[in-house]
Amino acid sequence: MSYMPVDRTGAAPPLWHALSERQVLETLSTSATGLSAGEADRRLAAFGPNLLPEPPVRTIGAILLAQIWSPLIALLLAAAAVAAAMGDLEDAVFILIVVLINTAIGATQEYRAQANTQALRARIRTGTRVRRDGTIAPIESRALVVGDMLVLEAGDRVPADLRLIAASQLQADEAMLTGESLPVDKLELRALPEGARLADRTNMLHAGTMIQRGRCEAVVVATGGSTAIGQIARALQAPSAGPPLLRRLDRFSRLLALVALSLVALVVAIQLAGGAPLRETVFFAIALAVSIIPEGLPVAVTIALAVATRRMARRHVIVRQLAAVEGLGACTVIATDKTGTLTLNKVAARRLWLPGEGDVLLASAPSDEMARALGEAGALCNDATFDPAHPDQASGDAVDIAFLRLAHDLSLDPAALAAAHPRLRDLPFDAARKFAAALNTAGGGARLSVKGAAEVVVPLCTGAESAQALAVAERMAADGYRVLAVAGRRFDAHDVPDAAALPAAVDRLTLLGLVGFIDPLRPEAKAAVAACTAAGVAVKMITGDHAATALAIARDLGIADRPDQIVTGRDLEAGTAYGPPGIERLARARVFARVEPGQKVEIVQALQDAGHVVAMTGDGVNDAPALRRADLGIAMGRGGTDVAREVADLVLTDDNFASVVAGIEEGRAAYANIRKVILLLVGTGAAEAAMVLLAVLSGLPAPLTAVQLLWLNLVTNGGQDVALAFEKAEPGLLHRPPRPGDEPILDRLMLRQIAVAGLYMGVVAYAVFAALLGAGRSAEEARNVTLMLMVLFQNMHVFNCRSETLSAFRLPLANNLPLAFAVAAALLASLAAPFVPGLRDVLDVAPIAPDLMLLLVPIAASIILVIEGDKFLRRRAAARKAQTC
Repeated sequence: MSYMPVDRTGAAPPLWHALSERQVLETLSTSATGLSAGEADRRLAAFGPNLLPEPPVRTIGAILLAQIWSPLIALLLAAAAVAAAMGDLEDAVFILIVVLINTAIGATQEYRAQANTQALRARIRTGTRVRRDGTIAPIESRALVVGDMLVLEAGDRVPADLRLIAASQLQADEAMLTGESLPVDKLELRALPEGARLADRTNMLHAGTMIQRGRCEAVVVATGGSTAIGQIARALQAPSAGPPLLRRLDRFSRLLALVALSLVALVVAIQLAGGAPLRETVFFAIALAVSIIPEGLPVAVTIALAVATRRMARRHVIVRQLAAVEGLGACTVIATDKTGTLTLNKVAARRLWLPGEGDVLLASAPSDEMARALGEAGALCNDATFDPAHPDQASGDAVDIAFLRLAHDLSLDPAALAAAHPRLRDLPFDAARKFAAALNTAGGGARLSVKGAAEVVVPLCTGAESAQALAVAERMAADGYRVLAVAGRRFDAHDVPDAAALPAAVDRLTLLGLVGFIDPLRPEAKAAVAACTAAGVAVKMITGDHAATALAIARDLGIADRPDQIVTGRDLEAGTAYGPPGIERLARARVFARVEPGQKVEIVQALQDAGHVVAMTGDGVNDAPALRRADLGIAMGRGGTDVAREVADLVLTDDNFASVVAGIEEGRAAYANIRKVILLLVGTGAAEAAMVLLAVLSGLPAPLTAVQLLWLNLVTNGGQDVALAFEKAEPGLLHRPPRPGDEPILDRLMLRQIAVAGLYMGVVAYAVFAALLGAGRSAEEARNVTLMLMVLFQNMHVFNCRSETLSAFRLPLANNLPLAFAVAAALLASLAAPFVPGLRDVLDVAPIAPDLMLLLVPIAASIILVIEGDKFLRRRAAARKAQTC
């Protein structure tokens, strides 16, 4: 029977873990001697190389088109086209430059994102050894086919999904795929239940994982896109949620375009009804539309995000997509991977129990003789290497390394111990017997050191404390520890067992104690979780570990403290976490334990369905789909995989969860600065619209000509809005709750401030214009004064926009020196315009008398007092509301 890969026929593949060795070989039409070279070539030609499926590559044209396909950009392009058609080439060119800059930056980000699956594909392009025609030979992993028989040993990366045929003392590191922090013992032959989860399939090896100890022979059952890692690659090709900022800006752009076009249509209708010439009316309408539509917004937003990007980089957060900068400030939930993110992904001894003494603190253990005896046994029954001077260069089994670290902490020298007590013979760890033993010389005799599962080693010991030790081991396991028992036995010179007698000699042992191992927390993780909570951001832990281990870690971190706060992968499989009650349960849950890669995506989706803006942190291949599906994906830069880094929006260069808190602060500051820019641009646009509309309704000439409107828009907003993007974070940002996920940019607070500022400036400017006409000034003279007043208004109002809540007088100017320069430049340009030949004729402006300027300055400065009064009233109302609550 010939097996056809699932991706070629659409048929579901067999459940390889549930088949016996004979059934697997028969289904794949292979044998223990492997395939023939000819058959391997035929299958390679038929089914393709062992590579992950490549997503379709987007052309540069498609990327550029996607960048400009937004309401605001489309509206700006339309305005540029109309302006050019009417002969206003200067404004058309300005708008096009804005669009080109924004498009170029966005397209660069999109182009880089096409490397997502390239990094994932590289993970399985390794060399391996395959048995073909009965002979073992090296081969590139891309040439593997289903039915190939592989020979692997410690240090090899698994190149495809394999079903074990034979194994000896085999352990695999599957943390990057399943999230399991400890090495997994692998067994051959035995068929497992069909419903066994990925992390529990101990007779399987999966592509991308690593053989940590032992050796094996295994048959290839899936290659390329059919592997477990291949399924993840497929998930990465699904559309991502997109940063919240893009969604908000899209809604804002549509609303703004609708309002602007409605106002323009109203003004045009009134002017045409009053008999104004069509060409003059259309040209004025275009100028009014351009003044209302904040064409500088895309550049200002890009600069605000770029400034935040630099600030975040200084705080160890690298931004891969500009629009993701503010996303951390918007997130309401951080769904974080445990292994390697909250913990160090390094097994360490954290708890000792000694017969007759009970729990012993590691800090006091070096002076405890029994603890030192346990440490000596653990160091002698050991095959790892560990140099305290270079702890990161340790090699060997993770638990063996942890025992050597423990010996060092107990003031022992493992190397000196090994030299003083040469090994005679040993029993390596075996998954069936669940212990390891080593026989070393000791004086004139020998000492036997044994370490292994408590339920196996303790019954081999003599003494009355066995029952107590087993009860303690159960309690330690319930607290999330991996528990190993350590025991020993002495032999005189005349009864030292030989190799054949050694297994039987592992009896009548003396129990030296129990050791609880755990993946330790990152030192800064607990404080970072507390800071997130204070910022109103819930932290939910997602892990492949067992529920007991997960709860123990969650308790230490302050994330959860009760079993009912845990949802397991089994719960998700059973469907008990879905529907309205299920979504509510997921929203309340704080820990998700024993989950598989696909379930992480489901969890993120459910949290989003519950109304959350979700940031997902992770470092492994198993995290990549969820990183992509989340509103914000955050990867670890040092210990993380290439796949996680390439698919994420943000990367932590120091792998420090605390950097997420810094990112939240900078993200909120970036979004606050974007709101400040919008507040300035829309507020001044509203003022210009109100001034023009009042003049048109009252039958007066236009307060400003089309060219003057364009000049006003360019000289004031052109620099001041960009300068606002450099504003430093306001105090107390981290003590504010996150914004609701569906909150529009134009919320009630911003609409109120825009209405107050826009109406006040517009009404006052109209009143000055009308008063000047009433005093007998010509329309040209009145427009000249009104233009300068509007410049001064906007010079003053920009300082109101530095904060939506704080007084402008509480914000030191030193916090934003670019703003001071921008205001000065705008004012100087306006004062100089009447003296520049050509420009003064185009603008139809003249120098303003000093006494009139002295009158205009306090009138313009009054906008500060108006907004200060509004802020004061709002603060007092908020204080009264807080007292009432």
